[in-house]
Amino acid sequence: MDRLKGKVSLITGASGGIGACTAITFAREGSIVYALDLRKRDLNELCKKCNSYQKNCAGLEGQKFSGEIRYKTVDVSKLSEVEKTVEEIYNECKRVDVLVNNAGITRDAQLLKMTEEMFDAVIAVNLKGAFNMGKAAAKYMVENQKGSIINTSSIVGVFGNFGQSNYAASKAGLIAMSKTWARELGRKGIRVNAVAPGFTRTEMIESVPEKVINMLLEKTPLTRLGNPEDIANLYLFLASEESSFITGQVIGIDGGLVI
Repeated sequence: MDRLKGKVSLITGASGGIGACTAITFAREGSIVYALDLRKRDLNELCKKCNSYQKNCAGLEGQKFSGEIRYKTVDVSKLSEVEKTVEEIYNECKRVDVLVNNAGITRDAQLLKMTEEMFDAVIAVNLKGAFNMGKAAAKYMVENQKGSIINTSSIVGVFGNFGQSNYAASKAGLIAMSKTWARELGRKGIRVNAVAPGFTRTEMIESVPEKVINMLLEKTPLTRLGNPEDIANLYLFLASEESSFITGQVIGIDGGLVI
């Protein structure tokens, strides 16, 4: 416990799924977590459940938090809004230690049916949003000569996927951007890594037909989908000092689907 004690962590896309699970995991390990998203109601519910040193969080088997969760609503696709939000956080805490770029959307369609609006919407959130957050957060990490940035890519960003030109491009872009940032920021004490999850039990996968899910399970050596906790635990490792010599990497977490 307390692997992130005293650290200030920013997590985008934190209102549900992997983001919410990561916020809980980080807070349990001592971090002051800022959950960032557009869905204020869900963020508020997350904080109600988790923000107490003395109260237990449902589903965590009686474990108590040594950190806390705060929230702010922000549209990551708008740089001015992001910069204002991160500046507010820095003024409140006087530090920014960890950034998890997890905000992501899908607008699926085959190439000939995909509209310009569908393509632009996904790039704006998934790729430009990560750029905006990275630019704003790194400014304050440089002051402390230390920090960890974790970008959520996908196996789709490595191998592509039918009907997801926009999503695949955004996730591939995150990989390239992560490697570039690792080169640029390493001498300033900032580590940057990308995580490429496979198919994980979140809202995003609820629309996938059962037939497709079963086909994926047959191809996955561990014969199951990922859980948000699987991804959150990897983020915890990359945010902690346990990974202090790891940067510029793309770490797959997909049950062996891609080997």
